[in-house]
Amino acid sequence: MDTSLILVLLLSPFIGFLFNVFLGKKAGKTIVGIVGTLSVFISFAVTLSFFLQITQTKQAITVDLFEWISTQHFKVNFGFLLDQLSILWLLFVTGIGSLIHLYSISYMHDDEKMHSFFAYLNLFIFFMITLVIGSNLLMMFIGWEGVGLCSYLLIGFWYKNQDFNDAAKKAFIMNRIGDLGFLIGIFILGSMFTTIDFTSLKTAISSASDTNDLWMAIAALCLFIGACGKSAQIPLYTWLPDAMAGPTPVSALIHAATMVTAGIFMITRMSFLFDMVPSVQNIIAIIGAVTSLVAATIALTQTDIKKVLAYSTVSQLGLMFLALGFGAYEVAVFHVITHAFFKACLFLGSGSVIHGLHGEQDMRKMGGLKKAMPITFITMLIASLAISGVFPLAGFWSKDEILMTAFHHNIALWVIGSIASIMTAFYMFRLMYLTFFNEFRGTEEQKHHLHESPSLITIPLIVLAILSFIGGIISLPGNSWLNDYLAPLFSKVTQEEHSFGTTEYTLMAIATIGALAGIGLAYKKYLKENTIPSEDENITGLTKVLYNKYYVDEVYDAVFVKPINVLSNFFRDSVETTLSALVFGLGKATFQLASFGRRFHHGSVGFYLSMFTLGICALLTYLYYCNNF
Repeated sequence: MDTSLILVLLLSPFIGFLFNVFLGKKAGKTIVGIVGTLSVFISFAVTLSFFLQITQTKQAITVDLFEWISTQHFKVNFGFLLDQLSILWLLFVTGIGSLIHLYSISYMHDDEKMHSFFAYLNLFIFFMITLVIGSNLLMMFIGWEGVGLCSYLLIGFWYKNQDFNDAAKKAFIMNRIGDLGFLIGIFILGSMFTTIDFTSLKTAISSASDTNDLWMAIAALCLFIGACGKSAQIPLYTWLPDAMAGPTPVSALIHAATMVTAGIFMITRMSFLFDMVPSVQNIIAIIGAVTSLVAATIALTQTDIKKVLAYSTVSQLGLMFLALGFGAYEVAVFHVITHAFFKACLFLGSGSVIHGLHGEQDMRKMGGLKKAMPITFITMLIASLAISGVFPLAGFWSKDEILMTAFHHNIALWVIGSIASIMTAFYMFRLMYLTFFNEFRGTEEQKHHLHESPSLITIPLIVLAILSFIGGIISLPGNSWLNDYLAPLFSKVTQEEHSFGTTEYTLMAIATIGALAGIGLAYKKYLKENTIPSEDENITGLTKVLYNKYYVDEVYDAVFVKPINVLSNFFRDSVETTLSALVFGLGKATFQLASFGRRFHHGSVGFYLSMFTLGICALLTYLYYCNNF
């Protein structure tokens, strides 16, 4: 029974993909949307049934379909593992995925390739489920590569625009860099322990007494490099903001609850390895904190509504890695969940704004949308309060846990995380004030057509806004359902149960005051003073540096891209030309030799007999001299 349900869970989106690829164009847009959405909703329903089962039994479900790879000392099964972590991830992957599919029915209805879009979305969910429920690192890697492929297809969906194609290629290539690290980590662990199955690896690593700590650290570092690629951490983060080239539902799907959280999922799944290498955990914490701060500073100056949310995602992912670096896996997972709620709401809300403005994404050309789009405004306001860490919304609880954990481990990283959080409140309400308040700054034609989005767009927004408001109840201080639920997965208690004395309440107060200060500064500058960001050519000083994202893309282009292009041009123009001349020269020499030999084949029998006689004589002479000398 479990095997059948797991196959339904996994294959339902894949069947939706097949239907939309082969029959979607003929079936029509309505059927395409229904099939695509229903296929993911079926997976969500199956996930709910497994969630209830595992909550009651507290036993993981392992299913091996068949033996995939088998050698004398190494074996890999094609199998699935459903435990507390994978089920929790599936709940928001398939749940929020269903809402995004529902939203896409209306958002993409006018696109001529709507069937292809839903096919790619379904395939993305299929690979994400594979990543989450795989029972070993190789199964996870299949899903890992699959979501990378689908992200390429979805980011570059509007392929007639060359900039969108470039963004898709950038995402694909930068993810391949991280994936190479992930693959090397798998090879090292497989070589050391002759298994890559999660359960067997945990037993082997926990019980091993003669393990090589250096190679363990190298393996963990390689896995972290893979996580940096997928979850957009320094230095492999620049692909994610450019991924805004895809349709808005893609941005919500990739940046909210699925692809970018894969790195957090993998490190949490491999917590038994990272617990053994504190040096690598320190690196993770530092990279996470720095990424959070750098991305937050860049978001302060962006004018594209989706770019602000993209850098916000990078910053929030940095906070999650900060928690992972301290071994607080439950805290990181908590923020993954709350972030999935409010960031999906924000991205879909931005899509509603863009839909209402017929494609406009520049916040300098928005304003005054509060009255025309009240549902979009209210839902985005709730999500903005949540991501800013305002009490008592979901983001307050998860952010507070991260900062509290950082304070008890490293004061310097707590300061960095706190500054990034204050900046989050500032740039999110900068977005809200520029988009929804004061007078409309767009064209008269846009103003004439302003309207609230259809119900298929607003219903997912309402659901996600409610979750953004109440989502924090799953892990309240001193009464954390989430920590109890995840406790069987970890080899040691990673969540410090604070007694909530003066220090803890002071930290909560500091976080709240910081959030309110950020909101207040944004209110003063962008609402009260009605400051509008300068045009691109008028930006100067530090603002210009931040607006141009610290020129990291330009540095990468100068250090990596251009030298590679020069080298490739050299091989193309010089080495390949020389080799081609050599190869073709040999061909021409052979042809000339053959032409010369062809002259002797003119059909004269007498000539052939003469040559035969001469050959026999030469052979006999050779044999005679060989025998006598």
